[in-house]
Amino acid sequence: MKRILFYFLLFLFSANISFAQRVADSVAPGKTIRVLKADKMNMQDKDSLGKFMSLVGNAEVQQEKTLFFADSIVINQKENILEAFGNIHINDADSVQVYSQYLKYLGKEKKSFLQQKVRLTDGKGVLTTNELEYDTQFKIGKYFKGGKVVNKKTVLTSVEGVYYGDTRDVYFTKNVILIDPEYKITTDSMLYNINTEITNIVAPSIITSGKRIIKTKDGYYDVKHKKGSFFQRPFIDDSSYTFVANQMAFDDSTGYGEAQGNAVYRSKDSTSGYDIIANNIKTNKKKNSFLATQKPILFLKQDKDTIYISADTLYAGKVSDLRKIRNIPVVRDTIKKDTSLQVVKTTSKEPIDSSTDRFFEAYYHVKIYSDSLQALGDSLFYSLEDSTFRLYKNPIAWTQENQITGDTIYMFLANKKPQRLYVFENAMAISKESKDYFNQVRGTTMNAYFKEGKINYMRTKGSPADNVYYAVDDDKKFVGVNRSTSGLIDVFFEDGKPQKVVFVNDLNGTMYPMRQVNHDDIKVRKFKWLEDKRPKTKLNILAN
Repeated sequence: MKRILFYFLLFLFSANISFAQRVADSVAPGKTIRVLKADKMNMQDKDSLGKFMSLVGNAEVQQEKTLFFADSIVINQKENILEAFGNIHINDADSVQVYSQYLKYLGKEKKSFLQQKVRLTDGKGVLTTNELEYDTQFKIGKYFKGGKVVNKKTVLTSVEGVYYGDTRDVYFTKNVILIDPEYKITTDSMLYNINTEITNIVAPSIITSGKRIIKTKDGYYDVKHKKGSFFQRPFIDDSSYTFVANQMAFDDSTGYGEAQGNAVYRSKDSTSGYDIIANNIKTNKKKNSFLATQKPILFLKQDKDTIYISADTLYAGKVSDLRKIRNIPVVRDTIKKDTSLQVVKTTSKEPIDSSTDRFFEAYYHVKIYSDSLQALGDSLFYSLEDSTFRLYKNPIAWTQENQITGDTIYMFLANKKPQRLYVFENAMAISKESKDYFNQVRGTTMNAYFKEGKINYMRTKGSPADNVYYAVDDDKKFVGVNRSTSGLIDVFFEDGKPQKVVFVNDLNGTMYPMRQVNHDDIKVRKFKWLEDKRPKTKLNILAN
């Protein structure tokens, strides 16, 4: 008798499930919540509310390709609404899995409302929150009271967020924080893709990576490949520099970067600081080098007399790296007033102070401006190690009323002020005495020394050296002009102007009355007054 009763109840239970499925199919074919199994089932008719089906124990139902699992499920067949309790699991077409402790599901709209320990995963990233709205038709999940996404080692948190299952994008808003082993992002809005691991910046954001801080409001960072691009004038603040430009891109895996559009690089070093502005700056973080093009300008910062340098191309790197590929002549072996510069073709093996381990190279149309010295040249090399400018190919230097030219010019600085000029091959110095008269010295080599930023003494050697000097009396009136040659010519200056000329070895010369000589004929060979090329102000550099 008991066995007959058991089979009867089992038949009745199965019949009720089949009946429920048939009723649901007739109501909304294709969108019906279908019962697949449960340990227990109960059917109730609530009159105007419709029929309710209760499933208890390992309950499992289905709507199209979406499966629902729970400890217990209640289905309103009239409204096609499902309510589930305990250990809920939604399998959305085997692509997205959602878990919670409570679920209300609207079958007609295909929308889920989940609460308590909600977890959503697509097999890569995991979203956790306490409340979630999930649309099974479009695979879109939304939270409004705080959530967290974990993708490998990357953790993202926000107050609100929207997950897009088809694209694997998550749009985070309000107090967004992304934490990765190598960097951190804080912002108000962010778009992150779980598959590609690309973070899209769509609002003002701060990216922190070690000592580097990036402030940007538009761009992206690829976590997987360690590449980033930022727009709308991003700003970088590092331990040793700041950097801003209209747009930037960098690859942390290789160390290469590029900034375009009004790029400004500023060194923080107080002892050997410098700034760079250009329309294009390419950087190599691993070698601490950069290449600036498109109207670049270098600022060597000083307390009162900043040096401005412009060229077609500027390059900077570490002296220690440069020595690995080429020799750097040592140019400060001797600095004496009575000897020429000794240039030694060798490389120093002494370690370099990190603060001075930097060199700059400039190519084509080089211009230099400071209050005490201006210069032009075809190319330039400058090292912080020896504080020496090397100007090549027909360089010109000006200091006060003096013009100095030659094949090559070395300009030495001391405490960031001019200390010495050394000119070799075709050295010439011209000083304007009046509108039509010029003091002139020409030789093979020339050494000019400075005192408090002004030229104080100059020695010229030649075979022989040529000189034209206009003598004046105490009233500053011309008394004559001396045209002479000598093996060695010393010129002494006062307030930057020639005051005394001393000839050493093989003097040969003539003193002419001012009106008894053709002043053009006595000019030294290859005389050229090039004042029109001189950078008059820093604006001549900035407008380059």
